[in-house]
Amino acid sequence: MEKKTPFTSYQGWVIALLALTQFTVILDFMVISPLGAFLMKALTLKPSQFGLVVSVYAFSAGTSGLLTAGFADKFDRKKLLLFFYCGFIVGTLFCGLAQTYSVLLAARLITGLFGGVIGSISMAIATDLFPLEQRGRVMGFLQMGFAGSQVLGIPISLYLAHIWGWQSPFWLVVALAVIVALLIISKMRPVNMHLSIQRDKTPLQHLWHTIRKRNYRIGFTATALLSIGGFMMMPFGSAFAVNNLQVPAERLSILFFVAGIASFITMPLIGKLSDRVDKYKLFVAASIYMAIIVIIYTDLGPRPLWFVIMFNIIMMTGIFGRIVPATVLVSAIPEMQDRGAFMSINSSLQQIAGGIAASVGGIIVMQKTSTSPLEHYNTLGLVVVSISAIAVLLMLRVDRMIKSRKNKQPSPPVEELIPA
Repeated sequence: MEKKTPFTSYQGWVIALLALTQFTVILDFMVISPLGAFLMKALTLKPSQFGLVVSVYAFSAGTSGLLTAGFADKFDRKKLLLFFYCGFIVGTLFCGLAQTYSVLLAARLITGLFGGVIGSISMAIATDLFPLEQRGRVMGFLQMGFAGSQVLGIPISLYLAHIWGWQSPFWLVVALAVIVALLIISKMRPVNMHLSIQRDKTPLQHLWHTIRKRNYRIGFTATALLSIGGFMMMPFGSAFAVNNLQVPAERLSILFFVAGIASFITMPLIGKLSDRVDKYKLFVAASIYMAIIVIIYTDLGPRPLWFVIMFNIIMMTGIFGRIVPATVLVSAIPEMQDRGAFMSINSSLQQIAGGIAASVGGIIVMQKTSTSPLEHYNTLGLVVVSISAIAVLLMLRVDRMIKSRKNKQPSPPVEELIPA
């Protein structure tokens, strides 16, 4: 069992700032779907138009990651984070000001272009400032943005939308993001150690050099497979709970709320565990655990609400038990001078893989009417388990690669990673 290294006070600040940044970006992305009923009524949108409003963010986010990858290691990461975060704030501001469909669509596209890169920059900063033996706890806290948006963000946003209109959740995100931006300016030090060892002359050369490295491509593929597994099931989760498990639609908020609370508790614990045990072994154990749960869950019939809540908590534990150690392992792949580009490409491929997975899932799952049970959801579960097995094999190669490098080159002391 590895020795636990405590965080310095500055590292604690960095974790808090990156987690808050992730919270605002994820909240902006997630709140648009629950606002559907308000938006479609206020702007007289057809379902196909609202679907485009939701998907244009993901499409622009994936595109921007590839377009900016070559530049990602050419600047101080703090300045890069602030640039894209300010663009995200402006895009979200325009969402709140939108009064027509076309303006809202353009605003979501702008928000995605800037917001889609922030996660990869945050990952590069975390990887630069935290050694591998601390990174599990860091990733556990950063992943809490997802749970935070479920537990706090979405219920509060929907409440505000009911009182002051659908624009108010975007104003809330803007207000929070401005405060976070000011804290980043005042509290975060420059993150520019990579500039002293950057050798590529042009952004295009840097992008090409990053893509052509075989070890990096293994990491990209492993991450894409993990995304495919998650995104295949996620779009149909609510419909399966209502139509197959017979959870009342008005009780779905309770289901998501409890699952979010559980994630708040489990993610930091999994992060701490991944810093104390072998990360690949934890990933394998969580993958086997999740596979068993998915096979059982996707074949369930009508169940009481307490049973569904319990099973969702168990399943979320398995999901995040994979994500946290896998994220830590992948973060150790790129060299410091390539981390920005690697994380940007990796994030883009996650978005693209997720879109493909959702489309494939829609082909596998069938439903006769809007109130009929989903059919072939258990088949989808088997596909997810099969993809997870391939991801386990790819992660084995990643683990061997990292351990081989670690044996040759010991990690620098923590004080060397933090700029003065």
